[in-house]
Amino acid sequence: MIRVAECKSRRDMKKFVTFPLKLYKKCPYYVPSIYGDEMNITNPKKNLSYGSSEAKCFLAYNNNVVVGRICAIINHNANKLNNEKAVRFSRIDMIDDIEVTKALLKAVKDFGRNKGMEIIQGPWGFDDADREGMLTMGYEEYSSYACAYSYPYYVKHMEELGYLKESEWVEYRVDKDSIDPRYDKVTEMLKNRGYRDLCDTMKASKIVKKYSKSFFECYNKSYAELDNFAPVDDRQIKAMIDTFAVLINGRYFSVIVNKEDKVVAFCVGIPYIGGVLKKHNGHLISSVPGILKQKRKPSKIELVLIGVDPEYRNTGVHAMGVSRFAKHFKEDAIEDVFFDPTLTTNAKMLNSFAGFDRSLRCTRQTFRKGINE
Repeated sequence: MIRVAECKSRRDMKKFVTFPLKLYKKCPYYVPSIYGDEMNITNPKKNLSYGSSEAKCFLAYNNNVVVGRICAIINHNANKLNNEKAVRFSRIDMIDDIEVTKALLKAVKDFGRNKGMEIIQGPWGFDDADREGMLTMGYEEYSSYACAYSYPYYVKHMEELGYLKESEWVEYRVDKDSIDPRYDKVTEMLKNRGYRDLCDTMKASKIVKKYSKSFFECYNKSYAELDNFAPVDDRQIKAMIDTFAVLINGRYFSVIVNKEDKVVAFCVGIPYIGGVLKKHNGHLISSVPGILKQKRKPSKIELVLIGVDPEYRNTGVHAMGVSRFAKHFKEDAIEDVFFDPTLTTNAKMLNSFAGFDRSLRCTRQTFRKGINE
């Protein structure tokens, strides 16, 4: 019989964090999350992405052996903005036994029902910087730092349990040598109109220090229309800065300002560190030398964030970042370039790199169901 219990101790959380390492031990495509961060996901004082949320973690046991895990999250800010009462499930991993999946989701439903929620949806994280979606295609592609890998049976379980498709993401591989030459012409035209890419003349650390407020104002505006988006608050901004500051290579960081020195667009790429995290089971300290090596001389680039202030979407201002990145792809002999998941409803993002030839790499989606169904 499957038994589900809430994680109430550090020992329980260690089981929660390490279960995927055992489940995916023989899978070459899986990439773990950072161990220390995951140990503290339900601690509002240490998880800076916690925001206005409530969260609980659960483990599923069969004869005292861990066979699955799940995290339940209620993001009150997102619920208010979306005018719904939803509990999210996140970090769902389990053996290929639908009864385990059913029991885990029931724990999330019960938590949500007790809090007055009406819908269960996921996988969604605490915010948009968290891992979202369940893999539906691309099971033989290496996972990125920002994405959760999952076996094909995950989707089969969700469908058999009556969960319906909600949001969908696509991930593209970019042909780095195929950029449309018109991007360079647009870039020169924009420079003549007073637009600047701060990264041409400033170090990333100075940009973050001086322009972080303007950057995240642009970020919140850029993504405001997307599924389940909630604006990031000051604590979440700090968490994002702390995360990306370690990974940013200035050659793959673009922040565009207008004549008034206001951030109107950005492009952020990071070196692929999935192989390093996998080697060290997500332990950050032992991963640092490998991460720094990839930062200095990356071989693969993840395109993690691209945004344009809605007032400037018809100016082509994103071309300045795209053109800059393309130049560095060639100079640095980058082997592979790919987008992190992009919502299919995010047409602006999908068109940002339309000047390159692309091929579909992975797809993922979330699921949704009434709590009492």
